[in-house]
Amino acid sequence: MKAIIIDDEKRARILLRAMLEDYFPQINVLGDFEDVPSGVEAIKKSNPDIVFLDIELPGISGLKILDYFENEKVNFSIIFVTAYNEYAIQAFRLSAIDYILKPINSEHLITAVEQFEKIQHRQISQLEALKNNLYETEKKILIPSKESVDYISPNEIVYVQADGSYTNFYLKNGKRLMLSKNLRYVEELLAPFDFLARVHKSFIVNRNEIRSFSRTNGKLMLSSEVEIAITNEKLIELGLK
Repeated sequence: MKAIIIDDEKRARILLRAMLEDYFPQINVLGDFEDVPSGVEAIKKSNPDIVFLDIELPGISGLKILDYFENEKVNFSIIFVTAYNEYAIQAFRLSAIDYILKPINSEHLITAVEQFEKIQHRQISQLEALKNNLYETEKKILIPSKESVDYISPNEIVYVQADGSYTNFYLKNGKRLMLSKNLRYVEELLAPFDFLARVHKSFIVNRNEIRSFSRTNGKLMLSSEVEIAITNEKLIELGLK
């Protein structure tokens, strides 16, 4: 597996290279570069599998890197290395982007690389989603699968249901999307959107889609005519009891 590091901090490049050599001897670091233009030139020449990329680079942001490539020629994946705050980290999560926080932690590095080895997906859609979630008011959620990548507004969600280690998203247009993450992860992902509420160990619902509550069977009726179980505690929180 071939890799390139792009980071304007020399010490950060040296540290990351050393950690990759220690933990992932199968990764051959072809070079490390201090800015986007030199990194792009190296990518075009050496065709790496993975690029470790800092966002905060002088002159040209790391987010601009794919502007230098035609979509069909993007055959590498990106793991961002960032010192961004928690607000920005939420944007990475919503965009399904792999990232490592500075100062680099070996555990986070191992997790990010292992995730890459499992998926090795292209990141054109993910990067567009990240730009939106960092700089635009309306946030979007990117849900990747083996067949496609879906880019949705949280308002499109009617409800979310746990499915073992996976989670199903049910949308207003009748579509169902599956994410390979458990409901606990999704609950944290959706935390900034207060209209999406966890109502049961298996369900998150859009409060705006609740039509009624049946005291007979103890379930919520949603706009899609689906009935959802809800706990007594959540009934009180939602003001339904």
